[in-house]
Amino acid sequence: MSKTISLRVDNTLYQSLKIHAEAENRSISNFIETATKRYLDEIDYVDEFEMESISGNPELVDRLKQGAIDASKGRGRFV
Repeated sequence: MSKTISLRVDNTLYQSLKIHAEAENRSISNFIETATKRYLDEIDYVDEFEMESISGNPELVDRLKQGAIDASKGRGRFV
């Protein structure tokens, strides 16, 4: 179910949002929603280049595997 939120922005940001929304033929609300989803996808997931860098580092892969084992056993903590 959709939720409605209020967002306070200064005039400079509003004008920038308006320009970008119009360029994509979107409402400001839809532009903000789409831009936010893109941002969250970008920070939540590893892209192919970052994954290649991770998988090409055997020491890091071993540490990640050990971290997953420790987490599944309730050892350690997230910081």
